[in-house]
Amino acid sequence: MPFADVSGAQLHYRFDGRADAPVLMLSNSLGTNLEMWAPQIDALAARYRVLRYDSRGHGQSAVTPGPYDIPLLARDALGLLDALRVDRAMFCGLSMGGMVGQWLGANVPHRLARLVLANTAGQIGTADVWNARIDAVAHGGMAAIAEAVIGRWYTPAFVAADPAAIERTRRMLLASPAMGYIASCAAVRDMDQRASAGRIAVPTLVISGADDPATPPSAGRFLAENIPGARYVELAASHLSNVEAAAAFTAAVTEFLDA
Repeated sequence: MPFADVSGAQLHYRFDGRADAPVLMLSNSLGTNLEMWAPQIDALAARYRVLRYDSRGHGQSAVTPGPYDIPLLARDALGLLDALRVDRAMFCGLSMGGMVGQWLGANVPHRLARLVLANTAGQIGTADVWNARIDAVAHGGMAAIAEAVIGRWYTPAFVAADPAAIERTRRMLLASPAMGYIASCAAVRDMDQRASAGRIAVPTLVISGADDPATPPSAGRFLAENIPGARYVELAASHLSNVEAAAAFTAAVTEFLDA
């Protein structure tokens, strides 16, 4: 399985699709790994050279000492592109991955051809909320928060309708390294990129979930209204809209990237 040494950490990555196709980099949410993109891979790999990776502290990537911050995680993405000799890529990030995308779009727009920011925001939650979650995981492991997180990630209707998808998500969340999760919670807690949204100089699509309590549509609309020329799409889903509204998510992304 492929790894790259980036900024003092080994990052696990995977390519899918033709070697001569445009590169599309996918960045995972907090508490998941590159398998969160499974619902999109067949369709995306038919068009693009899809580059998935486990964010630092997640999946099979290295768990380095925390706390992390968003610039560090964004430099990881850049370092991986450099290591793989990709000068310019399209980028799609969801939640924490979307925070990485915001930083890249505002600070190194020349490295991105197009940008998709899904179920994300310029700022998420309060320090008290994140500190309570960090404390819960520090004392009880990932099991201490798993059911509450799943309740925020999916609507009750989807939980009832697709128990197999919920079980896959639960296994992925429980397998997430606790120390990497805690370090990444700090990155989200300390992030506020609302003032830099206007500096994102890349064609951008913002995707929100209509029932997302973590990054509600108002947060997505803020980004779309402040990023010059950004498009906005709202899906019938909660936080992991790429799973709950997989077909609509994939269609929105491919239509934008192909435009």
